[in-house]
Amino acid sequence: MHDQDSTVDYAALKENIRSLGQKLGFSAIGVARAEPDARAVARLRDWLAAGKHGDMDYMARHADLRARPAELHPGTLTVISAAVDYLPHAKIADQPEQAAISRYAQGRDYHKVIRNRLQKLAEAIAAEIGPYGYRVFSDSAPVMEVEYAQQAGIGWRGKHTLLLSKEGSWRFLGDIYCDLPLPPDAPIEPHCGTCTACIDACPTGAITAPYEVDARRCISYLTIELAGQIPNELRPLIGNRIYGCDDCQLYCPWNRFARLGDADFAPRHGLDSARLVELFAWDEATFNERLAGNPIRRIGHERWLRNIAVAIGNAPPTVDLTQALKSRADHASELVREHVAWALARHAKAADD
Repeated sequence: MHDQDSTVDYAALKENIRSLGQKLGFSAIGVARAEPDARAVARLRDWLAAGKHGDMDYMARHADLRARPAELHPGTLTVISAAVDYLPHAKIADQPEQAAISRYAQGRDYHKVIRNRLQKLAEAIAAEIGPYGYRVFSDSAPVMEVEYAQQAGIGWRGKHTLLLSKEGSWRFLGDIYCDLPLPPDAPIEPHCGTCTACIDACPTGAITAPYEVDARRCISYLTIELAGQIPNELRPLIGNRIYGCDDCQLYCPWNRFARLGDADFAPRHGLDSARLVELFAWDEATFNERLAGNPIRRIGHERWLRNIAVAIGNAPPTVDLTQALKSRADHASELVREHVAWALARHAKAADD
């Protein structure tokens, strides 16, 4: 716990924190009071009440903690919000036999990278002013990251609900909850205007209104969070996306100004150019070995095969692709078998047409 010291110039400390953050590779640092806007909390509760979080039960379980930071970490007065640019390249997997993997997941797992940097920043602050109460988060607890980043002037909430800035949206967010009475930064005005590019680009119509996403239709949810069967009517809309979806960001005009991001998130194992048939051939040991230290690993091999089966089913049939599906037709997992059967039926129908 930090004893408030009248000799500390907290405004100067805040600017020093920004400077320290820059040296640690953060692209933006801002400060907000640990008080989420009541309208943001109400929107979250309405969204949960409408069931738009799908199977993400943890969203509903911890809703109150999101609204009350001091319950998550006692003594919290201030949120130090931090952003890291991650755009690894400007390539798009636009061939149907290629695997489209969300850009954030082609390199190292951001959770550890961001948390380690936040920890270093928190320790650097302690070295300057002495002990204080803090806890670091990066998508690791019920924290309203976008809300605080918006309050802290790092950006504004885009109509796709992600944080957006004049440098685009290819950014990871992290937070330090702390008991330092730092003066908050001023929020910046939204700059989306009448643009609806993200809404129009969504392959499944998951952005049901500006600032509102129905997770149950979102390809990121379907390929990452959903444990069971992907709804039949949504499968053809997934195309070749096997982990996540970047379309709402790809079509955002502000991302024309995005800079290439941190080298920590450069693609590994050719995940920016891999072919579906190649990834579908990975056995479980290969999956676990190749994706060690990558966020994709947490979905497990079974969902990986499920997702790739759908993508292969959406590709124009070739001997290689159909053969790959047949090689998994008797897989031990009922989930995999069902999606493979669906994909084979798609290929058979395409061949008949």
